[in-house]
Amino acid sequence: MTTRLVLAIISTLLEEAALAVIVLWGLPQLEIYIPLAGLIALMVAWGVFSVFIYRMGSRALRRKPVVDLLPMVGSRGKVVSQLALDGQVRIKGELWQATSAGERIDAGEEVIVVDQEGLKLIVRKISNSDLKGTE
Repeated sequence: MTTRLVLAIISTLLEEAALAVIVLWGLPQLEIYIPLAGLIALMVAWGVFSVFIYRMGSRALRRKPVVDLLPMVGSRGKVVSQLALDGQVRIKGELWQATSAGERIDAGEEVIVVDQEGLKLIVRKISNSDLKGTE
């Protein structure tokens, strides 16, 4: 068993114990009474919910990142905020901080990534020679 699974089981048992204390002791203090069958149904529902959340969390943790930084060079996108030098571009549905490779690029213009400095992309306008390469 993995450590994460053991911790999930322990936390679920603690949550179930807290639920039992609330239903058997806390609610009667407020003159609210839930029958034993109701408590059992609540505990089963909470257990099923906990298993569902654990499985979904495990699946999310195993997923690979959708966008990696290395293949960004050569990607095409559209300028979101004017690049006098710095601005934002949208590439593959994500917003990225970008720097123009020397020229002013207006919002809405198509750009291509030529380099990368950390999480900031270096872009330039798409030229006619770039368009011919895709035909």
